Amino acid sequence: MSSFSTPLSGLTAASDALDIVGNNLANLNTTGYKDTTISFYDLLQQSIAGGAVQIGGGVSATHSETIFNQGSIQQTGGAFDAAIQGNGFFVLHDPGGATLYTRAGNFTLDKNGNLITGNGQFVQGWSAVNGVINTNGPTGDITIPENILQAPVATANFTLTGNLQANATVGTTAATFSAPIQVFDSLGQAHTLTVTFTETKANTWNYTVDIPGADLTGGTPGTPSQLATGTLTFDGSGNLTAPAPPGQIAIAAKGLADGASDLNMNWNLYDKNGAPQFTQYAQASALSGATQDGTAAAQVTQVALSNGGGIFVTYSDGTQLEIGQLALASIANPDSLVAVGQSNYEIGPDTTTPVVGTPATGGRGSIQGGALEDSTVDIAKEFTNLIVYQRSYQANSKVISTLNQLTQDLFSIQQ
Repeated sequence: MSSFSTPLSGLTAASDALDIVGNNLANLNTTGYKDTTISFYDLLQQSIAGGAVQIGGGVSATHSETIFNQGSIQQTGGAFDAAIQGNGFFVLHDPGGATLYTRAGNFTLDKNGNLITGNGQFVQGWSAVNGVINTNGPTGDITIPENILQAPVATANFTLTGNLQANATVGTTAATFSAPIQVFDSLGQAHTLTVTFTETKANTWNYTVDIPGADLTGGTPGTPSQLATGTLTFDGSGNLTAPAPPGQIAIAAKGLADGASDLNMNWNLYDKNGAPQFTQYAQASALSGATQDGTAAAQVTQVALSNGGGIFVTYSDGTQLEIGQLALASIANPDSLVAVGQSNYEIGPDTTTPVVGTPATGGRGSIQGGALEDSTVDIAKEFTNLIVYQRSYQANSKVISTLNQLTQDLFSIQQ
């Protein structure tokens, strides 16, 4: 009987479906895995009398589809873990140069500082060149530079903010006030300047700026060396009147003992809005703030991927520098992608051209740093499918055994 082919097709289709279910359940904990479904199509064996009688030829399971639903995002704390919230794929290059796409963001660094997947594919994006990331340029392998020590910056400007006691008596202790501020030279060495204010008469204070003598080649250890001197004048309301704005006092420290370049700085007595940094009220002399724009050399304390897909270096002085940016690819029909294993996909014959850009632009999703996207497999649904497909397999097996019995009976009659 030709009827054997019909239940046999059912067995084949049910077997394929069970394979799909088994694969889904096997990837229940696979990062970024997307649930796969299978579709069944009926087969027509023959049509008689213009379609009045149609005899089915069984079933075919010829189409499986990956469902790109959003998986739940779990915080991992991994320095280079990344999860996509929304549409899009991470872009990868394998060692052979082929372009792949993935939702699995469990990345690491190799020995050369390249950002890679757990299987060795290179993550694509933009790396900083001379401290600048150009996301309008072509993407490439993201590489963390080997030497990213932060160079020192010599102090060029400093400010002091505070009050000088208006009711101090000239010649008393209250009429003298000292304020230290730390600055940095071109080698990153710190130097402590001391600004001393001395009241000479009502509303008038002289100032001197000193540096430790040991810091200068011509200085005497233990004896301060004077760098600048001058006078501050206030009006009857306690407002600074001289020097007048912009009130920049040049301070120069020449012949530094550590061999650094000469320090040429401005002491700014007014802020950017022209407001004076010092007042003279009937309160005790005190410093309320100090700023300077120099920095020492800083060591790298952490390199990590942040929200938005940026890769930042954190230095020992607390400053941060962005050195890379992940790219995302937007694909209009992701179900057409072809799975190639290792949580990766490649372009299929019907796939639209991927559009690569920065996260959270052009319909692309956002990136969460220190997190991973879970598998979208629903264990309850898969167990239900497992039962349904098992019953289907058993039913088709029963049809075959029944047809076999009928065939045996027919042979018995012919004998």
